[in-house]
Amino acid sequence: MEQRGIELVPAAERYGRPRDLLFLWAGTTTTVFTVVYGTIVVAMGLSFWQAVAAIVIGNLLAFPLVGFSSIQGMQQGTSTMAISRAAYGNKGARVLGFFGWLNMVGFEAGGMVMITLAGLTLLEQAGVSSDGLGLKVAIVLVAAVIQLILPLIGHSAVMKAQKYLTWVFLVMFVIMAILVAPKANLSAAGSTDFSTFTLAVMLVMSGGGLSWAPLGGDYSRYLPVDSSRKAVFGYAFLGGFVPYLLLMVLGAAVATVVTNASDPISGLPGALPSWFVVPYLLLTVVTLFAANTTDLYSSGLNLQAAGINVKRWLAVVLDLILCVIITFVAITSDSFNTMLNAFLGLLVIWLAPWAGVYVTDWLRRRGRYDAAALFDDHAPDQVRWPGLIAQAAGMVAAALWLNSSVFVGWISGATGGSDFSIFAGFVVAGIVYAALDRRPVPVKELAHA
Repeated sequence: MEQRGIELVPAAERYGRPRDLLFLWAGTTTTVFTVVYGTIVVAMGLSFWQAVAAIVIGNLLAFPLVGFSSIQGMQQGTSTMAISRAAYGNKGARVLGFFGWLNMVGFEAGGMVMITLAGLTLLEQAGVSSDGLGLKVAIVLVAAVIQLILPLIGHSAVMKAQKYLTWVFLVMFVIMAILVAPKANLSAAGSTDFSTFTLAVMLVMSGGGLSWAPLGGDYSRYLPVDSSRKAVFGYAFLGGFVPYLLLMVLGAAVATVVTNASDPISGLPGALPSWFVVPYLLLTVVTLFAANTTDLYSSGLNLQAAGINVKRWLAVVLDLILCVIITFVAITSDSFNTMLNAFLGLLVIWLAPWAGVYVTDWLRRRGRYDAAALFDDHAPDQVRWPGLIAQAAGMVAAALWLNSSVFVGWISGATGGSDFSIFAGFVVAGIVYAALDRRPVPVKELAHA
């Protein structure tokens, strides 16, 4: 079992190759959820080809952030949210670590709910009634035990498992694409205005590379410090970008066949032959376990970055217990899934400004950090106000240009419902940080023991 949390990884314990990140991110992002994102884009009123354009643009803009944060993790030897302390201060960054933890818990809970519903549907396919509460509780508990194994063991187990799962997922989704392709109506009617198109691009970005960016360093931090930066960036970028691009396009094609394809359990299977429904449901369960494994491992690190002084393994267990509780609530509440989706839709308000500050801080420091100072409680600037003020300004800017199901910002309403929340939050936070941070703390090259 891995004992290290966000502590610096010494040179003697570094291992692996940059290409390992390709399989890590491919195994994580090759999920049914990714297909569903593509169906949602079409459900917004876009034609298939408009949806493809939004999918390409959104993923090209967002996934470079995963590659970028992976470089920082390799160079500094710690998690992404721990590196954020350089911009916000060791204590000031705790609030960002807490936001990152909430981010992961939200996605984990959504995955656990889908795993439970897919499991119940599989039992119904076998002729077992799924109405009883006891059966639902049993499935949640069994799923929780399975979900705990890899994140609890740690980094090495997660990396190896995702490598092998990538090939299994690839085969299954190729079969799914072959089955759907003859039915797809790529010329189906659908047209939308520019405002809705911007909403689609924001959805692609927030559900993809932007939400994964805070995890990049968590999995690259064990790579040797002299690894090629180009290779680290390229493999991390491609590992997420290619599956998201292909599977979201597949989802857009499915949406031309089934109108309620955004429901991965009772809707999307309508586009598949009956004999493939059970393999599809099994695929749903396994891919969601894989994605949740990455989320659950990182959520434990984010909890430490938030200033909670617990062992990594204990943080993982506590996170899973919380997810189990949320899942119990979800399967007994008709409105919970709506609330959960609304919560996930609002995450862009903090994610985009964080990315703006993170990138700007790296540029100002020219990529050089005093990694040891990130863990020094007596280092200067424990709370760095330029970073926190820039974060707040970016969050206001993102909120003003946000168009979500629960909140529409003033600028979005004044521009016909357009959504440039990610761009607004990123740019405003970056500019404010660059303007205020006139005297960065001293930095030096990382020298691992």
